[in-house]
Amino acid sequence: MSQTTINFADIEVETPNIERVAAEYKNINDALDKAETKVDKQQALQQWEDLRRRLDSWSAITSLHFSQDTTNEDYKNAQSYSDELQPKLTALEVAMKRRLLNSPDRAEFESILGEQAFSLWSADVTTFESIIEDDLVQESKLINEYVQLLASASIEFQGDRVNLSGIRKYTQDSDRNIRHSAEKARWNFFSQNQKKLDTTYDNLVKLRHKMAQKLGYENYIGLGYKRMQRIDYNQGDVASYRDEVVSKVVPLAQKIIAKKAQKLNLDRVQFWDEAVFDLQGNPEPQGDHDWMLKQAQEMFDNLHPELGSFFAMMVKGNFIDLKTRTGKAGGGFCTSFPTEGVPYIFANFNGTKGDVEVFTHEMGHAFQAWQSRNIPTIDYLWPTLESCEIHSMSLEFLTWSQMDKFFGDDAERFREIHLAQSILFLPYGCAVDHFQHLVYANPEAAPKERNEMWQQMEARYLPWREYGDLEYPAQGGLWQEKQHIYCSPFYYIDYTLALCCAMQFWVKAEVDFESALTEYIALCQRGGKASFQALVSSANLVSPFKSGSLSDVVDRAQKFLNL
Repeated sequence: MSQTTINFADIEVETPNIERVAAEYKNINDALDKAETKVDKQQALQQWEDLRRRLDSWSAITSLHFSQDTTNEDYKNAQSYSDELQPKLTALEVAMKRRLLNSPDRAEFESILGEQAFSLWSADVTTFESIIEDDLVQESKLINEYVQLLASASIEFQGDRVNLSGIRKYTQDSDRNIRHSAEKARWNFFSQNQKKLDTTYDNLVKLRHKMAQKLGYENYIGLGYKRMQRIDYNQGDVASYRDEVVSKVVPLAQKIIAKKAQKLNLDRVQFWDEAVFDLQGNPEPQGDHDWMLKQAQEMFDNLHPELGSFFAMMVKGNFIDLKTRTGKAGGGFCTSFPTEGVPYIFANFNGTKGDVEVFTHEMGHAFQAWQSRNIPTIDYLWPTLESCEIHSMSLEFLTWSQMDKFFGDDAERFREIHLAQSILFLPYGCAVDHFQHLVYANPEAAPKERNEMWQQMEARYLPWREYGDLEYPAQGGLWQEKQHIYCSPFYYIDYTLALCCAMQFWVKAEVDFESALTEYIALCQRGGKASFQALVSSANLVSPFKSGSLSDVVDRAQKFLNL
Protein backbone atom coordinates (compact mmCIF):
# COMPACT_ATOMS: atom_id res chain seq x y z
CA MET A 1 0.00 0.00 0.00
CA SER A 2 1.45 3.37 -0.94
CA GLN A 3 1.89 5.87 1.85
CA THR A 4 0.49 9.37 1.55
CA THR A 5 2.47 12.56 2.10
CA ILE A 6 -0.59 14.66 2.90
CA ASN A 7 -0.54 17.09 5.82
CA PHE A 8 -3.63 17.87 7.92
CA ALA A 9 -3.14 21.60 7.28
CA ASP A 10 -3.43 20.97 3.51
CA ILE A 11 -6.88 19.38 3.68
CA GLU A 12 -9.41 21.70 2.12
CA VAL A 13 -13.12 21.06 2.42
CA GLU A 14 -15.79 23.07 0.73
CA THR A 15 -18.64 24.24 2.97
CA PRO A 16 -21.78 22.91 1.27
CA ASN A 17 -25.04 24.76 0.83
CA ILE A 18 -28.33 22.97 0.48
CA GLU A 19 -29.15 24.32 -3.00
CA ARG A 20 -25.92 22.99 -4.53
CA VAL A 21 -26.24 19.63 -2.80
CA ALA A 22 -29.89 19.29 -3.87
CA ALA A 23 -28.83 20.07 -7.47
CA GLU A 24 -26.17 17.32 -7.30
CA TYR A 25 -28.76 14.86 -6.01
CA LYS A 26 -31.05 15.82 -8.91
CA ASN A 27 -28.22 15.05 -11.36
CA ILE A 28 -27.63 11.66 -9.72
CA ASN A 29 -31.35 10.83 -9.83
CA ASP A 30 -31.50 11.88 -13.48
CA ALA A 31 -28.49 9.68 -14.25
CA LEU A 32 -30.18 6.72 -12.52
CA ASP A 33 -33.40 7.37 -14.49
CA LYS A 34 -31.48 7.20 -17.75
CA ALA A 35 -29.16 4.33 -16.76
CA GLU A 36 -29.66 1.35 -19.03
CA THR A 37 -26.53 -0.73 -18.45
CA LYS A 38 -24.77 -1.86 -15.29
CA VAL A 39 -21.90 0.51 -16.15
CA ASP A 40 -24.37 3.45 -16.33
CA LYS A 41 -25.68 2.53 -12.91
CA GLN A 42 -22.17 2.22 -11.49
CA GLN A 43 -21.30 5.70 -12.80
CA ALA A 44 -24.41 7.23 -11.18
CA LEU A 45 -23.66 5.48 -7.89
CA GLN A 46 -20.06 6.75 -8.10
CA GLN A 47 -21.34 10.36 -8.31
CA TRP A 48 -23.31 9.72 -5.11
CA GLU A 49 -20.26 8.12 -3.50
CA ASP A 50 -18.10 11.18 -4.31
CA LEU A 51 -20.73 13.56 -2.95
CA ARG A 52 -21.13 11.63 0.30
CA ARG A 53 -17.35 11.53 0.81
CA ARG A 54 -17.08 15.30 0.39
CA LEU A 55 -19.96 15.93 2.80
CA ASP A 56 -18.56 13.47 5.35
CA SER A 57 -15.11 15.07 5.21
CA TRP A 58 -16.57 18.54 5.72
CA SER A 59 -18.72 17.36 8.63
CA ALA A 60 -15.75 15.55 10.26
CA ILE A 61 -13.40 18.53 10.03
CA THR A 62 -16.07 20.94 11.31
CA SER A 63 -16.80 18.76 14.33
CA LEU A 64 -13.07 18.18 14.97
CA HIS A 65 -12.28 21.90 14.97
CA PHE A 66 -15.10 22.55 17.46
CA SER A 67 -13.75 19.78 19.74
CA GLN A 68 -10.24 21.23 19.49
CA ASP A 69 -11.41 24.61 20.76
CA THR A 70 -14.98 24.93 22.02
CA THR A 71 -14.36 28.65 22.75
CA ASN A 72 -13.43 29.62 19.16
CA GLU A 73 -16.31 31.68 17.69
CA ASP A 74 -15.59 30.66 14.08
CA TYR A 75 -15.55 26.98 15.02
CA LYS A 76 -18.75 27.37 17.07
CA ASN A 77 -20.51 29.11 14.18
CA ALA A 78 -19.31 26.48 11.70
CA GLN A 79 -20.57 23.72 14.01
CA SER A 80 -23.88 25.50 14.42
CA TYR A 81 -24.23 25.80 10.63
CA SER A 82 -23.44 22.09 10.31
CA ASP A 83 -26.07 21.23 12.94
CA GLU A 84 -28.69 23.24 11.02
CA LEU A 85 -27.76 21.72 7.67
CA GLN A 86 -27.34 18.04 8.66
CA PRO A 87 -31.06 17.15 8.81
CA LYS A 88 -31.58 18.60 5.32
CA LEU A 89 -28.62 16.57 4.02
CA THR A 90 -30.03 13.50 5.78
CA ALA A 91 -33.38 14.05 4.04
CA LEU A 92 -31.69 13.94 0.62
CA GLU A 93 -29.57 10.92 1.54
CA VAL A 94 -32.50 8.95 2.98
CA ALA A 95 -34.57 9.67 -0.14
CA MET A 96 -31.78 8.17 -2.26
CA LYS A 97 -31.50 5.11 0.01
CA ARG A 98 -35.28 4.61 -0.21
CA ARG A 99 -35.11 4.84 -3.98
CA LEU A 100 -32.40 2.15 -4.17
CA LEU A 101 -34.09 -0.08 -1.58
CA ASN A 102 -37.39 0.02 -3.51
CA SER A 103 -35.89 -0.09 -7.00
CA PRO A 104 -36.96 -2.86 -9.40
CA ASP A 105 -33.19 -3.05 -10.17
CA ARG A 106 -32.30 -3.61 -6.50
CA ALA A 107 -30.62 -6.96 -7.17
CA GLU A 108 -28.29 -5.31 -9.67
CA PHE A 109 -27.50 -2.46 -7.26
CA GLU A 110 -26.78 -5.05 -4.56
CA SER A 111 -24.36 -6.80 -6.91
CA ILE A 112 -22.51 -3.47 -7.26
CA LEU A 113 -22.54 -2.32 -3.61
CA GLY A 114 -23.04 -5.54 -1.64
CA GLU A 115 -26.04 -6.66 0.42
CA GLN A 116 -24.68 -5.25 3.68
CA ALA A 117 -25.24 -1.65 2.51
CA PHE A 118 -28.90 -2.42 1.85
CA SER A 119 -29.28 -4.00 5.30
CA LEU A 120 -27.83 -0.84 6.89
CA TRP A 121 -30.05 1.42 4.81
CA SER A 122 -33.14 -0.59 5.80
CA ALA A 123 -32.39 0.59 9.36
CA ASP A 124 -31.45 4.14 8.32
CA VAL A 125 -34.68 4.88 6.45
CA THR A 126 -36.76 4.16 9.57
CA THR A 127 -34.88 6.84 11.56
CA PHE A 128 -35.78 9.91 9.52
CA GLU A 129 -38.73 11.84 8.14
CA SER A 130 -38.74 15.58 7.39
CA ILE A 131 -41.18 15.97 10.30
CA ILE A 132 -38.22 15.60 12.76
CA GLU A 133 -35.78 17.97 10.98
CA ASP A 134 -36.17 20.76 13.55
CA ASP A 135 -35.95 18.24 16.41
CA LEU A 136 -32.60 16.98 15.09
CA VAL A 137 -31.23 20.53 15.02
CA GLN A 138 -32.43 21.02 18.59
CA GLU A 139 -30.85 17.71 19.65
CA SER A 140 -27.45 18.81 18.28
CA LYS A 141 -27.71 22.15 20.11
CA LEU A 142 -28.45 20.44 23.42
CA ILE A 143 -25.54 18.03 22.92
CA ASN A 144 -23.18 20.94 22.15
CA GLU A 145 -24.40 22.74 25.30
CA TYR A 146 -23.42 19.72 27.39
CA VAL A 147 -20.02 19.30 25.66
CA GLN A 148 -19.24 23.01 26.14
CA LEU A 149 -20.32 22.90 29.79
CA LEU A 150 -17.97 20.00 30.55
CA ALA A 151 -15.15 21.61 28.53
CA SER A 152 -15.58 24.83 30.57
CA ALA A 153 -14.62 23.15 33.87
CA SER A 154 -11.79 25.00 35.56
CA ILE A 155 -10.98 23.29 38.85
CA GLU A 156 -8.47 24.70 41.33
CA PHE A 157 -6.52 21.91 42.95
CA GLN A 158 -3.22 21.98 44.84
CA GLY A 159 -2.21 25.30 43.35
CA ASP A 160 -3.00 24.03 39.87
CA ARG A 161 -5.94 24.95 37.62
CA VAL A 162 -7.15 21.92 35.68
CA ASN A 163 -10.06 20.78 33.53
CA LEU A 164 -11.96 17.48 33.91
CA SER A 165 -9.20 15.62 32.02
CA GLY A 166 -6.49 17.20 34.17
CA ILE A 167 -8.09 16.37 37.54
CA ARG A 168 -8.00 12.66 36.64
CA LYS A 169 -4.27 12.54 37.38
CA TYR A 170 -5.01 13.41 41.02
CA THR A 171 -7.97 11.00 41.34
CA GLN A 172 -5.50 8.13 40.85
CA ASP A 173 -2.70 9.46 43.06
CA SER A 174 -0.99 6.94 45.36
CA ASP A 175 -1.86 9.23 48.31
CA ARG A 176 -5.38 8.37 49.47
CA ASN A 177 -6.09 11.87 50.84
CA ILE A 178 -5.17 13.45 47.50
CA ARG A 179 -7.48 11.02 45.66
CA HIS A 180 -10.32 11.82 48.03
CA SER A 181 -9.81 15.60 47.77
CA ALA A 182 -9.56 15.38 43.96
CA GLU A 183 -12.85 13.47 43.74
CA LYS A 184 -14.47 16.08 45.99
CA ALA A 185 -13.19 18.87 43.73
CA ARG A 186 -14.34 17.02 40.60
CA TRP A 187 -17.85 16.35 41.88
CA ASN A 188 -18.10 19.89 43.18
CA PHE A 189 -18.08 21.03 39.53
CA PHE A 190 -21.05 18.73 38.81
CA SER A 191 -22.84 19.87 41.95
CA GLN A 192 -22.45 23.53 40.95
CA ASN A 193 -23.89 22.72 37.51
CA GLN A 194 -26.56 20.24 38.60
CA LYS A 195 -29.51 22.28 37.37
CA LYS A 196 -27.99 22.76 33.89
CA LEU A 197 -27.03 19.08 33.66
CA ASP A 198 -30.50 17.92 34.76
CA THR A 199 -32.33 20.33 32.46
CA THR A 200 -30.22 19.55 29.39
CA TYR A 201 -30.69 15.81 29.82
CA ASP A 202 -34.40 16.14 30.59
CA ASN A 203 -34.81 18.15 27.38
CA LEU A 204 -32.83 15.56 25.39
CA VAL A 205 -34.86 12.61 26.71
CA LYS A 206 -38.21 14.27 26.02
CA LEU A 207 -37.08 15.48 22.60
CA ARG A 208 -35.85 12.00 21.61
CA HIS A 209 -39.08 10.43 22.86
CA LYS A 210 -41.10 12.92 20.79
CA MET A 211 -39.00 12.15 17.66
CA ALA A 212 -39.51 8.41 18.16
CA GLN A 213 -43.28 8.82 18.46
CA LYS A 214 -43.44 11.00 15.35
CA LEU A 215 -41.67 8.19 13.47
CA GLY A 216 -44.11 5.56 14.77
CA TYR A 217 -41.99 4.01 17.54
CA GLU A 218 -43.43 3.38 21.01
CA ASN A 219 -40.48 5.17 22.63
CA TYR A 220 -36.89 6.12 21.84
CA ILE A 221 -35.41 2.66 22.52
CA GLY A 222 -36.50 1.24 19.15
CA LEU A 223 -35.37 4.37 17.31
CA GLY A 224 -32.08 4.38 19.24
CA TYR A 225 -31.30 0.80 18.14
CA LYS A 226 -32.03 1.67 14.49
CA ARG A 227 -29.89 4.81 14.69
CA MET A 228 -27.06 2.55 15.89
CA GLN A 229 -27.70 0.39 12.78
CA ARG A 230 -28.22 -2.75 14.85
CA ILE A 231 -29.25 -5.26 12.23
CA ASP A 232 -28.29 -8.65 13.65
CA TYR A 233 -29.30 -8.46 17.33
CA ASN A 234 -32.06 -6.88 19.40
CA GLN A 235 -33.01 -5.64 22.90
CA GLY A 236 -33.65 -9.19 24.08
CA ASP A 237 -30.14 -10.28 23.04
CA VAL A 238 -28.62 -7.31 24.87
CA ALA A 239 -30.67 -8.01 28.03
CA SER A 240 -29.54 -11.67 28.04
CA TYR A 241 -25.95 -10.58 27.56
CA ARG A 242 -26.20 -8.17 30.52
CA ASP A 243 -27.57 -11.05 32.64
CA GLU A 244 -24.56 -13.13 31.60
CA VAL A 245 -22.23 -10.33 32.77
CA VAL A 246 -24.02 -10.25 36.13
CA SER A 247 -23.67 -14.01 36.63
CA LYS A 248 -20.16 -14.52 35.17
CA VAL A 249 -18.26 -11.25 35.53
CA VAL A 250 -19.62 -9.50 38.66
CA PRO A 251 -18.36 -12.30 41.00
CA LEU A 252 -14.85 -11.94 39.53
CA ALA A 253 -15.08 -8.16 39.77
CA GLN A 254 -15.95 -8.51 43.48
CA LYS A 255 -12.82 -10.65 43.97
CA ILE A 256 -10.74 -7.95 42.27
CA ILE A 257 -12.16 -5.33 44.66
CA ALA A 258 -11.51 -7.59 47.67
CA LYS A 259 -7.89 -8.13 46.57
CA LYS A 260 -7.52 -4.38 46.08
CA ALA A 261 -8.72 -3.75 49.67
CA GLN A 262 -6.07 -6.21 50.87
CA LYS A 263 -3.27 -4.59 48.86
CA LEU A 264 -4.30 -1.09 49.98
CA ASN A 265 -4.64 -2.18 53.64
CA LEU A 266 -8.28 -1.05 53.74
CA ASP A 267 -11.33 -2.55 55.44
CA ARG A 268 -13.54 -1.17 52.67
CA VAL A 269 -12.75 0.16 49.22
CA GLN A 270 -14.35 3.59 48.71
CA PHE A 271 -15.09 5.16 45.34
CA TRP A 272 -11.88 7.22 45.49
CA ASP A 273 -9.86 4.00 45.89
CA GLU A 274 -11.27 2.32 42.78
CA ALA A 275 -8.78 3.91 40.36
CA VAL A 276 -5.69 2.43 42.09
CA PHE A 277 -4.74 -1.19 42.73
CA ASP A 278 -1.85 -1.12 45.20
CA LEU A 279 0.03 1.24 47.51
CA GLN A 280 2.49 2.24 44.76
CA GLY A 281 -0.35 3.89 42.84
CA ASN A 282 -0.77 3.35 39.11
CA PRO A 283 2.25 3.07 36.80
CA GLU A 284 2.80 6.28 34.86
CA PRO A 285 4.42 6.80 31.45
CA GLN A 286 8.07 7.72 32.01
CA GLY A 287 8.18 10.74 29.71
CA ASP A 288 6.30 13.63 28.14
CA HIS A 289 4.21 13.91 24.97
CA ASP A 290 7.15 13.95 22.51
CA TRP A 291 8.87 11.06 24.28
CA MET A 292 5.60 9.08 24.15
CA LEU A 293 5.38 9.55 20.36
CA LYS A 294 8.96 8.30 19.96
CA GLN A 295 8.25 5.23 22.11
CA ALA A 296 5.02 4.60 20.22
CA GLN A 297 6.90 4.63 16.90
CA GLU A 298 9.28 1.95 18.23
CA MET A 299 6.34 -0.05 19.56
CA PHE A 300 4.45 -0.07 16.26
CA ASP A 301 7.62 -0.76 14.25
CA ASN A 302 8.24 -3.80 16.46
CA LEU A 303 4.68 -5.10 16.13
CA HIS A 304 4.21 -4.95 12.36
CA PRO A 305 5.63 -2.93 9.42
CA GLU A 306 2.10 -1.85 8.39
CA LEU A 307 1.46 -0.41 11.86
CA GLY A 308 4.87 1.28 11.97
CA SER A 309 4.68 2.99 8.58
CA PHE A 310 1.07 4.06 9.20
CA PHE A 311 1.93 5.64 12.55
CA ALA A 312 4.92 7.48 11.04
CA MET A 313 2.60 8.94 8.39
CA MET A 314 0.08 10.05 11.06
CA VAL A 315 2.78 11.87 13.06
CA LYS A 316 4.45 13.43 10.03
CA GLY A 317 1.13 14.65 8.64
CA ASN A 318 -0.06 16.08 11.98
CA PHE A 319 -3.05 13.77 12.18
CA ILE A 320 -2.69 13.44 15.96
CA ASP A 321 -3.79 15.92 18.68
CA LEU A 322 -3.03 14.56 22.15
CA LYS A 323 -2.28 17.54 24.41
CA THR A 324 -4.86 18.85 26.89
CA ARG A 325 -5.70 22.55 26.44
CA THR A 326 -8.11 25.04 27.94
CA GLY A 327 -11.37 24.96 25.97
CA LYS A 328 -10.56 21.63 24.31
CA ALA A 329 -13.39 19.10 24.57
CA GLY A 330 -12.74 16.15 26.87
CA GLY A 331 -12.29 12.51 25.95
CA GLY A 332 -10.70 10.86 22.96
CA PHE A 333 -11.96 9.82 19.54
CA CYS A 334 -10.89 8.97 16.03
CA THR A 335 -12.44 10.58 12.97
CA SER A 336 -11.57 10.42 9.27
CA PHE A 337 -11.75 12.39 6.05
CA PRO A 338 -13.04 10.00 3.35
CA THR A 339 -11.95 12.29 0.48
CA GLU A 340 -8.34 11.86 1.63
CA GLY A 341 -8.50 8.33 3.08
CA VAL A 342 -6.71 9.50 6.25
CA PRO A 343 -7.95 9.22 9.86
CA TYR A 344 -7.29 11.63 12.76
CA ILE A 345 -6.69 10.86 16.46
CA PHE A 346 -7.93 13.24 19.18
CA ALA A 347 -7.14 12.70 22.88
CA ASN A 348 -6.26 14.51 26.11
CA PHE A 349 -2.99 13.41 27.71
CA ASN A 350 -2.88 13.97 31.50
CA GLY A 351 0.26 12.12 32.55
CA THR A 352 -1.50 8.90 33.63
CA LYS A 353 -1.36 5.35 32.32
CA GLY A 354 -4.69 6.19 30.65
CA ASP A 355 -2.70 8.19 28.07
CA VAL A 356 -1.19 4.94 26.76
CA GLU A 357 -4.56 3.15 26.87
CA VAL A 358 -6.58 5.89 25.13
CA PHE A 359 -3.88 6.47 22.56
CA THR A 360 -3.50 2.77 21.59
CA HIS A 361 -7.33 2.49 21.62
CA GLU A 362 -7.78 5.37 19.15
CA MET A 363 -4.84 4.08 17.11
CA GLY A 364 -6.81 0.82 16.69
CA HIS A 365 -9.69 2.79 15.16
CA ALA A 366 -7.31 4.78 12.97
CA PHE A 367 -5.47 1.69 11.72
CA GLN A 368 -8.76 0.03 10.76
CA ALA A 369 -9.86 3.16 8.87
CA TRP A 370 -6.51 3.19 7.06
CA GLN A 371 -6.69 -0.52 6.21
CA SER A 372 -10.24 -0.04 4.86
CA ARG A 373 -9.60 3.19 2.97
CA ASN A 374 -9.60 1.58 -0.48
CA ILE A 375 -12.97 -0.12 -0.05
CA PRO A 376 -14.99 1.67 -2.75
CA THR A 377 -18.25 1.99 -0.77
CA ILE A 378 -18.41 4.67 1.94
CA ASP A 379 -20.86 2.57 3.98
CA TYR A 380 -18.04 0.07 4.58
CA LEU A 381 -15.19 2.43 5.52
CA TRP A 382 -16.22 1.94 9.15
CA PRO A 383 -18.26 -0.98 10.43
CA THR A 384 -21.09 -0.45 12.91
CA LEU A 385 -19.81 0.89 16.22
CA GLU A 386 -19.68 -2.29 18.30
CA SER A 387 -17.46 -3.77 15.57
CA CYS A 388 -15.34 -0.58 15.44
CA GLU A 389 -14.60 -0.97 19.13
CA ILE A 390 -13.13 -4.46 18.56
CA HIS A 391 -10.28 -2.89 16.57
CA SER A 392 -9.55 -0.29 19.24
CA MET A 393 -9.84 -2.48 22.33
CA SER A 394 -7.97 -5.39 20.77
CA LEU A 395 -4.99 -3.19 19.97
CA GLU A 396 -4.82 -2.26 23.67
CA PHE A 397 -4.21 -5.97 24.40
CA LEU A 398 -2.06 -6.72 21.34
CA THR A 399 0.44 -4.01 22.41
CA TRP A 400 0.94 -5.60 25.87
CA SER A 401 4.35 -7.01 24.91
CA GLN A 402 5.59 -3.46 24.23
CA MET A 403 4.48 -1.81 27.46
CA ASP A 404 8.01 -1.77 28.92
CA LYS A 405 8.68 1.04 26.42
CA PHE A 406 6.31 3.29 28.38
CA PHE A 407 6.42 1.86 31.92
CA GLY A 408 9.84 0.22 32.24
CA ASP A 409 9.94 -2.19 35.20
CA ASP A 410 6.28 -1.38 35.90
CA ALA A 411 5.11 -2.98 32.62
CA GLU A 412 3.89 -6.21 34.23
CA ARG A 413 2.01 -4.27 36.89
CA PHE A 414 0.44 -2.20 34.09
CA ARG A 415 -0.73 -5.39 32.35
CA GLU A 416 -2.32 -6.74 35.53
CA ILE A 417 -4.10 -3.44 36.21
CA HIS A 418 -5.25 -3.11 32.59
CA LEU A 419 -6.79 -6.57 32.71
CA ALA A 420 -8.39 -5.98 36.13
CA GLN A 421 -9.87 -2.68 34.92
CA SER A 422 -11.17 -4.39 31.78
CA ILE A 423 -13.04 -6.92 33.94
CA LEU A 424 -14.40 -4.12 36.16
CA PHE A 425 -15.46 -2.15 33.09
CA LEU A 426 -17.83 -4.83 31.78
CA PRO A 427 -20.40 -4.45 34.61
CA TYR A 428 -20.09 -0.66 34.53
CA GLY A 429 -20.74 -0.59 30.76
CA CYS A 430 -23.80 -2.80 31.28
CA ALA A 431 -25.04 -0.47 34.03
CA VAL A 432 -24.80 2.51 31.65
CA ASP A 433 -26.74 0.61 28.99
CA HIS A 434 -29.45 -0.77 31.29
CA PHE A 435 -29.88 2.70 32.84
CA GLN A 436 -30.60 4.18 29.40
CA HIS A 437 -33.23 1.52 28.71
CA LEU A 438 -34.98 2.54 31.94
CA VAL A 439 -34.68 6.26 31.15
CA TYR A 440 -36.16 6.03 27.65
CA ALA A 441 -38.91 3.63 28.75
CA ASN A 442 -39.92 6.29 31.32
CA PRO A 443 -39.35 9.63 29.55
CA GLU A 444 -41.49 11.61 32.00
CA ALA A 445 -39.35 10.64 35.02
CA ALA A 446 -38.07 13.53 37.12
CA PRO A 447 -34.29 14.08 37.54
CA LYS A 448 -34.44 12.62 41.06
CA GLU A 449 -36.15 9.48 39.73
CA ARG A 450 -33.41 9.11 37.09
CA ASN A 451 -30.79 9.23 39.83
CA GLU A 452 -32.74 6.51 41.66
CA MET A 453 -32.67 4.41 38.45
CA TRP A 454 -28.90 4.80 38.37
CA GLN A 455 -28.67 3.69 42.01
CA GLN A 456 -30.66 0.54 41.13
CA MET A 457 -28.12 -0.16 38.37
CA GLU A 458 -25.20 0.28 40.75
CA ALA A 459 -26.80 -2.18 43.17
CA ARG A 460 -27.17 -4.75 40.38
CA TYR A 461 -23.90 -4.34 38.46
CA LEU A 462 -21.51 -2.58 40.90
CA PRO A 463 -22.57 -3.95 44.31
CA TRP A 464 -19.19 -3.09 45.89
CA ARG A 465 -19.48 0.64 45.29
CA GLU A 466 -19.37 3.03 48.28
CA TYR A 467 -19.21 6.82 47.97
CA GLY A 468 -18.59 7.86 51.57
CA ASP A 469 -18.97 11.64 51.83
CA LEU A 470 -19.03 12.29 48.06
CA GLU A 471 -22.58 13.61 48.04
CA TYR A 472 -23.19 14.08 44.34
CA PRO A 473 -22.46 10.51 43.19
CA ALA A 474 -23.87 9.11 46.46
CA GLN A 475 -27.23 10.63 45.43
CA GLY A 476 -27.08 8.83 42.06
CA GLY A 477 -25.48 11.55 39.92
CA LEU A 478 -22.41 9.66 38.70
CA TRP A 479 -23.92 8.94 35.26
CA GLN A 480 -23.85 12.65 34.34
CA GLU A 481 -20.10 12.58 33.69
CA LYS A 482 -20.50 9.97 30.95
CA GLN A 483 -20.64 11.90 27.68
CA HIS A 484 -22.10 8.98 25.71
CA ILE A 485 -25.29 9.08 27.81
CA TYR A 486 -26.01 12.63 26.64
CA CYS A 487 -24.42 12.57 23.18
CA SER A 488 -24.73 9.02 21.82
CA PRO A 489 -27.57 7.09 23.47
CA PHE A 490 -27.20 3.28 23.53
CA TYR A 491 -23.61 3.46 22.25
CA TYR A 492 -21.97 2.40 25.50
CA ILE A 493 -22.85 -1.31 25.47
CA ASP A 494 -20.81 -1.50 22.25
CA TYR A 495 -17.59 -1.11 24.26
CA THR A 496 -18.45 -4.10 26.42
CA LEU A 497 -19.48 -6.28 23.46
CA ALA A 498 -16.20 -5.37 21.75
CA LEU A 499 -14.21 -5.94 24.93
CA CYS A 500 -15.51 -9.53 25.07
CA CYS A 501 -14.03 -9.97 21.59
CA ALA A 502 -10.82 -8.05 22.36
CA MET A 503 -10.18 -10.28 25.38
CA GLN A 504 -10.54 -13.30 23.11
CA PHE A 505 -7.77 -11.77 20.96
CA TRP A 506 -5.75 -11.45 24.19
CA VAL A 507 -6.28 -15.15 24.97
CA LYS A 508 -5.24 -16.06 21.40
CA ALA A 509 -2.17 -13.78 21.51
CA GLU A 510 -0.98 -15.44 24.71
CA VAL A 511 -0.85 -18.73 22.75
CA ASP A 512 0.25 -17.55 19.28
CA PHE A 513 0.87 -13.82 18.92
CA GLU A 514 1.69 -13.78 15.19
CA SER A 515 -1.46 -15.61 14.23
CA ALA A 516 -3.62 -13.38 16.49
CA LEU A 517 -2.10 -10.24 14.90
CA THR A 518 -2.67 -11.62 11.39
CA GLU A 519 -6.35 -12.27 12.20
CA TYR A 520 -6.62 -8.78 13.71
CA ILE A 521 -5.23 -7.06 10.60
CA ALA A 522 -7.51 -9.15 8.37
CA LEU A 523 -10.48 -8.00 10.48
CA CYS A 524 -9.39 -4.35 10.09
CA GLN A 525 -9.21 -4.81 6.29
CA ARG A 526 -12.81 -6.03 6.14
CA GLY A 527 -14.06 -2.64 7.41
CA GLY A 528 -17.84 -2.71 7.52
CA LYS A 529 -18.49 -5.23 4.76
CA ALA A 530 -20.49 -7.41 7.17
CA SER A 531 -22.66 -7.12 10.28
CA PHE A 532 -21.27 -7.34 13.83
CA GLN A 533 -21.78 -11.05 14.42
CA ALA A 534 -20.59 -11.94 10.91
CA LEU A 535 -17.37 -9.93 11.41
CA VAL A 536 -16.84 -11.56 14.82
CA SER A 537 -17.24 -15.00 13.27
CA SER A 538 -14.90 -14.09 10.38
CA ALA A 539 -12.12 -13.43 12.91
CA ASN A 540 -12.75 -16.82 14.58
CA LEU A 541 -14.16 -15.16 17.69
CA VAL A 542 -17.27 -16.18 19.67
CA SER A 543 -20.20 -13.75 19.63
CA PRO A 544 -20.84 -12.17 23.05
CA PHE A 545 -24.51 -13.09 22.55
CA LYS A 546 -23.68 -16.78 22.57
CA SER A 547 -24.33 -18.21 26.01
CA GLY A 548 -21.07 -19.09 27.75
CA SER A 549 -18.99 -16.80 25.49
CA LEU A 550 -17.53 -15.11 28.57
CA SER A 551 -16.51 -18.29 30.39
CA ASP A 552 -13.11 -18.83 28.75
CA VAL A 553 -12.07 -15.20 29.05
CA VAL A 554 -13.19 -14.99 32.70
CA ASP A 555 -11.29 -18.21 33.53
CA ARG A 556 -8.10 -16.96 31.88
CA ALA A 557 -8.39 -13.55 33.58
CA GLN A 558 -8.94 -15.20 36.95
CA LYS A 559 -5.77 -17.27 36.53
CA PHE A 560 -3.72 -14.33 35.24
CA LEU A 561 -4.78 -12.20 38.23
CA ASN A 562 -4.17 -15.05 40.72
CA LEU A 563 -7.74 -15.00 41.98
